[in-house]
This record gives sequence, C-alpha cells and structure tokens, in this order.
Amino acid sequence: MSPAPSRPRALFAMGRRHRDALFPPTVTDRLTRHVDIDPLVVAESFHRVPGLAAVEILITSWGCPPLDDAVLDRMPALKAVVHAAGSVKHHVTEACWDRGLLISTAAAANAVPVAEYTLAAILFANKRVLEIGGLYREHRGALDWAAHYPGLGNYRRTVGLVGASLVGRRVLELLRPHDFDVLLSDPHLDEAAARSMGARLVELDDMLAVSDVVSLHAPALPETHHLLDARRLSLLRDGATLVNTGRGSLIDTEALTAEAQSGRIHAVLDVTEPEVLPAASPLYSLPNVLLTPHIAGSLGGELERITRSALDEVERYCAGREFAYPVTRAALTTSA
Repeated sequence: MSPAPSRPRALFAMGRRHRDALFPPTVTDRLTRHVDIDPLVVAESFHRVPGLAAVEILITSWGCPPLDDAVLDRMPALKAVVHAAGSVKHHVTEACWDRGLLISTAAAANAVPVAEYTLAAILFANKRVLEIGGLYREHRGALDWAAHYPGLGNYRRTVGLVGASLVGRRVLELLRPHDFDVLLSDPHLDEAAARSMGARLVELDDMLAVSDVVSLHAPALPETHHLLDARRLSLLRDGATLVNTGRGSLIDTEALTAEAQSGRIHAVLDVTEPEVLPAASPLYSLPNVLLTPHIAGSLGGELERITRSALDEVERYCAGREFAYPVTRAALTTSA
C-alpha cells in the first residue's frame, strides 16, 4: 500500500480573537483533514513563531502582520495565502507578488452582509423610517406623515451607486426586485456592462443631482480620496440620503457635517473619516444622520460564511485546483 500523501503545513496568522470567532473547534476538524496545522498556534506577529520555514499555506484574517521581505525570508516554503476576511491590502505587500504567492480572499462572502445593510438603508431612507420613528416616539401619537415627508416611499425612486465593486454588484442584485430607477457611476465600466447589471451608467455629478439615495461602494485609492467633497455634496438634491458602507475617506467629513447640519440632506454612515469620529462631532446627535460603528460587514453568525469560503479555498489548493476567489496584483490596484 502506498503511503498517504503528506498534508501541506499551514499556520493561522491573525488576531487571536478573530481565530477564535472564525475557526472554533467545530470547524477545525474539517481543516485538519487537509492540512497539517496546530489549531492552538496563532501568529499575531511572526516573532518567535516555531516552524515558519515549513509553512506552505497561511490562513490569514484581520490582524495579520504585513508579509514583507523579512517575514517571507523566514518562510521559504510559503506558496499560498488564504484570507478569511475582505481586503488583503493590510498584509499583502509587493514582496508577496514578487515571490509569486497565490492569494485568495473571502471578500465575496463578506460583501453579502454589507449589501444587505445597504439595501435596508436604502429602503428605510426612502420611507423615512428613522425620522418618523423619532417623531412618533416624541409625540406619542399620530401625525400627518405625508405632510411632514412629501413623496414618502420607495416606488419609482432613483438610487445611485458609486462603484461596481463586489458589494456594489451585490447591491445591484438585491435592488432588482424593487421598483427603482438605478444609476451607476464607475469609470471602469461601459454602458453595456452597466445595463447587464440592471443599471444605467451616468457621470458621478449627474447621478448626485438626480438621485434620492446615493450609496458609495468605491475603493479607497488616491484618486477617490474625498471623492465627495464640498462641491459634489452640494449637488445632492434637497432631502437626498447619502449611504456610506465603503470607506470613510470617500467623503470630506467636514463638508458632510456642514451639509447635514443644514438639514438639507440625510446620511447613513457605517464608516467615517476618522474612524471613530471625535466625541464632539455633531454627526452623533443630528436627527438626519444615522451612525453605526462599522457593523455592515460580517459579524456574529455571518462569520460562518467567511469561514466556509476560506475552508473551500484551502481544499481547492490541496486538491491542486485554482482558487475560486483569487486576488491578482493588477486587480488590487483598483479594489478595496
């Protein structure tokens, strides 16, 4: 009988609390069937980690240290990085690409709850749920809601999405059953591609001027820093809602604060610049602004989707198959 094939050596590299949440004992049995890994060892840094030279697969997540030249020199056998989270920009360096490492991400899995949050924000914004809920609590009785919010409701409203990212594309799918006019702004798409996603491609300034809700799904890049500055924020129509589940740096916070304080626009912000906002920020107390502490992404039971995605990728690698969700050097320059 021929000996069983050896399993590649693997290592967790992430914050320990994230390992505990993503890879509890109930799922490590599946992992150890395919790789040689000590589930109790978690590299929160690469100092004093035994056996690095034999590691072939890194299973990473939030809190993974950067994989720079010095670290990679200590892992000559490393061939693959399976990221059990979204963006790999925090730890994948140029040295990884120079080494020819295979990189995978669970960004598609993490996009699902972000898109769900976004859809809820859009539907609640057009229905003015938060504002009416506050007034109802304050007055303890009926008011003429239509008089307070003319045009209330979601039917035939215009929704503009900035960026056809993984999250943006998932939001487009979720919007399909609703009676919206959907606009899309993305410099990397043509009109045919936008139509195939159920949207109409428009310039960003034009979108801002006509949308009832604008939702941001662009990556944080030098060219997108303060994409919505004072000038562009001023283009938003009175009563419009701005939703940001993307990156805080996409919006000029000072300019947004001024617009929100005027009461002219509404905002739903899951990410901000800075994150967290100073305690004195007016955005915390404005009735037309909803702030949440970066909760749109995977939390609680939603983490299981990320875990399953990462385990699937490990199994693909061990079977000699290509990753389902690879990250390339080129794609990383235009993604989150």
